[in-house]
Amino acid sequence: KQWYQRRVRVPGGFGAAKNLSTFATQGADMTVDPTLSEKIKAFHAAGKPIGLCCIAPVIAAKLIPGVEVTIGSDVEGTETWPYAGTAGAITAMGAKHVVTDVSQAHVDKNNKVVTTAAFMCETDIHKIHDGVGVMVSEVLKLAK
Repeated sequence: KQWYQRRVRVPGGFGAAKNLSTFATQGADMTVDPTLSEKIKAFHAAGKPIGLCCIAPVIAAKLIPGVEVTIGSDVEGTETWPYAGTAGAITAMGAKHVVTDVSQAHVDKNNKVVTTAAFMCETDIHKIHDGVGVMVSEVLKLAK
């Protein structure tokens, strides 16, 4: 198998919120780019690992019923976690939000989905780097 057939990782940022999905404008009522939706669903159905960081876990929340994801904190109103309200949208889409530190990743072993908060947290860049590194490592472990 080619490397691109064994796992998929989706970065976050405005690209995920505005181009790969409509989360930026529609929240929990979002849609996902049809090509990405097809690929994520196919990977999930085949039991292949999926990694998503920053805002991108909302895509898994929309497409994979009952998936467990993290965007870090679910406590709104803090300077450290300015986008914590996203956890409510994740729950509204039928997924489970798991609270993690920015330097951690959450592994949903049942769905083979690995997520990390990344830039959903206002913190030192090395902590974000650590969390993304954990996500990548865990996706690679699931791909074996």
